[in-house]
Amino acid sequence: MTTDTLTRDTQSTEAALRRLLDIEEIRALRVRYSNVLDTGKIDGFDDVFTEDAVLSVTVGDMQGISAIKEGLKGAFDLYNWKQKDSHPFMHAVTNHDIRITGPDSAEGQCYLLDFVTGREADQHPLLLVGLYVDKYVRENGAWKISHTRLDVPWGSTDA
Repeated sequence: MTTDTLTRDTQSTEAALRRLLDIEEIRALRVRYSNVLDTGKIDGFDDVFTEDAVLSVTVGDMQGISAIKEGLKGAFDLYNWKQKDSHPFMHAVTNHDIRITGPDSAEGQCYLLDFVTGREADQHPLLLVGLYVDKYVRENGAWKISHTRLDVPWGSTDA
């Protein structure tokens, strides 16, 4: 094996590892979004969204981090019937498909199973089944959501 071949192989391996690490960081970002929303710790969205992010979900369309924080705080309050400190709903994300589109950009989608915890035990906790469609950018070394849309093929958008 020549030095050029070793260099190419090393660069190829490093690029593949970087891609896998980026995908895992983005997957963790979507989970972090769910955790921030479910716990009502809205200031955590500063680490999830870009300053000018666009969010379109069942409670409305929002643009910019301030509007997103206000709108998602409203969603937390809307479903917090039992006045608990956290988890009036639980967002479970799965089947995450991420495509790296550039050195600092990616697109993806994932399924959402949205459970509401304030219902009585004899009521079904599943609120809706959704599909998040996202765009991500890397800012200052960290991945963030720049655009997200929630499509709801099944379920309720009301409490």
